[in-house]
Amino acid sequence: MERASSGNSEHAWVQRLRGKFLVFDGPDGSGKSTQFSRFSRFCAEHAVRVCEVREPGGTPIGEKVREILLDPENTDMTLPCEMLLYMASRAQLVLQRVQPALERGELVLADRFISSTLAYQGTAGGIRQTDIVSVGKVAMAGVEPNLTIVFDVDERTAAGRLNPLLDRMEQKGVDFHRRVRQGYLDQADNPPYGQYLVIDASPEPEMVFRSLLNGLRSAVPASGA
Repeated sequence: MERASSGNSEHAWVQRLRGKFLVFDGPDGSGKSTQFSRFSRFCAEHAVRVCEVREPGGTPIGEKVREILLDPENTDMTLPCEMLLYMASRAQLVLQRVQPALERGELVLADRFISSTLAYQGTAGGIRQTDIVSVGKVAMAGVEPNLTIVFDVDERTAAGRLNPLLDRMEQKGVDFHRRVRQGYLDQADNPPYGQYLVIDASPEPEMVFRSLLNGLRSAVPASGA
C-alpha cells in the first residue's frame, strides 16, 4: 500500500507539469543535456506530453542561426551581433514552437533559454543585464519560463567533460567559463524570470537525476495552487 501511495504521489506531481515551461541550463559540460533527455523520457512514462526544444535552434530558421553562432571559423563575430542572433533564434522558437505547445497544455522542456544569454553574453561577455532583458521582451513575446533549472559545476570539471572538437562558444577558455558559472548563480540568487532551481551537477548522472527529481517535487508539489 505504501509503495502504491508513493507511486500515485509521484504521478500526481508529474501531471502538474502539464502546460508548464521548464528550462534546463548551465555551463558547457554541466551534463544538462543528459538530464534533459532522461527527464523527458521520465515525463513521457507518466503520460505527460512533452515538447522538446533547444537553443539556439529548435526551428528550421533557428537551426541556420545555430550554425552561424557555433561555427569555430566565425571568430570575428562581435558580442552585440552574437547576442542578437541568439535572440533572433529565440523569437522564432517562442512563436513557432513554445507558445503553441503551451496553449495545447503540453510540458515544454527547453535546452537553454534567455538564462544562457544573461550568463554568456551578460555576466561573462559584458553586456548589461538591462539591455538583454529589454531585447528579450521582444524575443520572448510575453512567454517566460515557470522554472529554470541550473546544473552547476565548476569550470575545470566541466572542461574535462567536453568533446575535444569544441564549438566557438566552448573555445572561450577557463576564465570566461568561470564567469559564466557565476552568472547562473547570480541569476538564481536574484531570478529575472520565474523560479530557479540549482542542482549540483558534479556527481554521477544517476545522483544528479535523483537530485533533480527531489528538487522538482519541492518546486512543483503534487497539490495546491
